[in-house]
Amino acid sequence: MERSKLDPTPQVHPYPETTMFGAVEMAKNTYPKAIAYDFQGKLTTYTQFVKHIEDAARGFIKNGIKRGDKVTICMPNTPQGIICLYALNRIGAIANMVHPLSAQKNITFYLDFSESKMILTMDMFYEKVKAAVDESSTNARIIVARIQDELPLPLGVVYCVAKNTKNMKYPDRKGDFLWTDLVKSGKGVTLPPVDYRKDETAVILYSGGTSGKQKGIMLSDFSFNAIGMQIAEICGVNLNDKCSFLSVMPIFHGFGLGIGIHTILINGARCILMPQFTTDSYAKTVLKKKPNFIAGVPTLYQALFETDRFNGQDLSFLVGVFSGGDALSPELKKKADKFLRDHNANIQIREGYGLTECVTASCVTPFDRSKPGSIGLPLRDTTYKIVEPGTFNEVPLGKDGEIILSGPTLMLGYLKEEQETNDTLKYDENGTKWLFTGDMGYMDDEGFVYFKQRIKRMIVTSGYNVFPSRIEDVIDKCPDVNYCCVIGVKDPYKMQKIRAYIVLNDGVPATAGEKERIKDFCKPYLDRYEWPKEIEFRDALPRTLVGKVAYHTLEEEAEKNG
Repeated sequence: MERSKLDPTPQVHPYPETTMFGAVEMAKNTYPKAIAYDFQGKLTTYTQFVKHIEDAARGFIKNGIKRGDKVTICMPNTPQGIICLYALNRIGAIANMVHPLSAQKNITFYLDFSESKMILTMDMFYEKVKAAVDESSTNARIIVARIQDELPLPLGVVYCVAKNTKNMKYPDRKGDFLWTDLVKSGKGVTLPPVDYRKDETAVILYSGGTSGKQKGIMLSDFSFNAIGMQIAEICGVNLNDKCSFLSVMPIFHGFGLGIGIHTILINGARCILMPQFTTDSYAKTVLKKKPNFIAGVPTLYQALFETDRFNGQDLSFLVGVFSGGDALSPELKKKADKFLRDHNANIQIREGYGLTECVTASCVTPFDRSKPGSIGLPLRDTTYKIVEPGTFNEVPLGKDGEIILSGPTLMLGYLKEEQETNDTLKYDENGTKWLFTGDMGYMDDEGFVYFKQRIKRMIVTSGYNVFPSRIEDVIDKCPDVNYCCVIGVKDPYKMQKIRAYIVLNDGVPATAGEKERIKDFCKPYLDRYEWPKEIEFRDALPRTLVGKVAYHTLEEEAEKNG
């Protein structure tokens, strides 16, 4: 939809007091013939989408899934993953969202930790998921989705030929079944009424939390519905069936699920689903589909500006360009804003700040104003304070302190982590719940917030949060390694890349072959974005006065020498 045809007046709506599915159903009732999603040119209306959801919900009931059960969704941005999410929500089950490129042992962890009864994955990941299930204690049944089932007919045929149908034999184990068979199996099953309970878990997303240990973040229907209304309000136009959004951020990520999917779908707009990102395919999709909104991590924009696909192209259809997942450098913001102006998009890139513990963004640069270095203003009904770390004592304006926030999108807590929950969610003397972010920043006299640094030790690479201690624990298990230290170093594309400094055991040669052996050892335990990109062998590593490895010294050295 061309920008000039959009309603320029954002509307303020109350937060839907219903389930995530219920909010989508409300959008269907308002815009029954509007397109809910576009997948590779196959268009699905809101009426069709809700029918798909309810058919899948019946299938889950038929196969024994009930309220409170967990089902893992290990999928890229495809219709089956999204339909599954809302189908589970329709019957009160819980969607456990994980990265489809997760290492096998991590998938086993996610299954066991969540106690999942089933797992949905693509046929191309079936062997890995099957091995993960075999090592888990859940005996989870695997549901296999095929991308060609959701492609327009000509593309589906081409896809099968190109892939030589090598995955058509899957699933090949008793008890596992195809997604299409799950949906068919529910025919005749009666669905229960939609049952909304404000403080029950709807979705589990994973993050390192605020301390670095892998945690399951329990989020409610209300939190997702609230973020959907908050973001709609700050879009700059009335978000409705005339708007479209390029949904490339993954559904296992708060940014991708909370904004790229749920915000769009409960406001009647169109999701243009992209299951995989490449710079070239993204640029082609933007130019072909002309989405009104795009969002991504700084890495994505850095890649886009380096392609010649946009040379001489008109991007005036863009209404909103959002960046999140990592700090947007002043240099990249200037570059992005100039790029937009040069291509007839009279807007600025808008930075958001948030954590998965509050779904996603809770503070965003205003539509028509920005301040250098600022992450913007808090969203509606969200309050920020800057305090002395770990306390409720506010610091003066302009002074650094810990960022804490309160609002409607806060998590219910960490799954099976009561102490970690209590350390992160705290109640003040008035009974108001606050999220202690573990991030440092300050606020100016107009309420603009500025992010400075993380209290916790963390690397952000291509928008993913990576905790060095987790990688160090894996490397230290390698038989050839004495000890190690992992840091993030600057990278023009990823923002930070992962470098491991390793001290080998006596007698182990520091060779290129040894680096490869260590990398191969790590791969089953670490997700792909956690793999060290660089390994540097040392005879010893600097120590603090109490004997710990002085990672700050290595960071300073890397900053100086590259």
